[in-house]
Amino acid sequence: MAAAQRDDRGLSSVEVVFLAPLMIAFILVLVAMGQQVSGRAAVSGAARDAARAGSLERDGASAASAAARTAERELGEVCVGGTVRVEVTSGGGHEAGSLFSVRVSCKVRALDMLGVPVASTLSGASSSPIDPYRRSG
Repeated sequence: MAAAQRDDRGLSSVEVVFLAPLMIAFILVLVAMGQQVSGRAAVSGAARDAARAGSLERDGASAASAAARTAERELGEVCVGGTVRVEVTSGGGHEAGSLFSVRVSCKVRALDMLGVPVASTLSGASSSPIDPYRRSG
């Protein structure tokens, strides 16, 4: 008797139907993780730059305003609009030789570009010595 041959037609289509969604999901997870890493670096950098901008100002109110402007400018493309928060964490006055400290936080876009509403709040903190030779007037 002749051995029955197996009919493999259509088997690869079934494999693609099962594997393609898994591969796409895996790629989306990698993209989201990359966005998180990039967002964490951007928030930390914005905190550093905001602290430095604030440390160059003459008084506490101007320092807080400069820090907020700097952080919002740097995080405009990284964070969801309107979620950038800058908190001045240095206590006391704004005297030369002391530290100006800030904490910056915002909601980072993860897969928002693909229409998947996955976002997480990241924060970073930094301090900068108040420059004794800072701007005058």
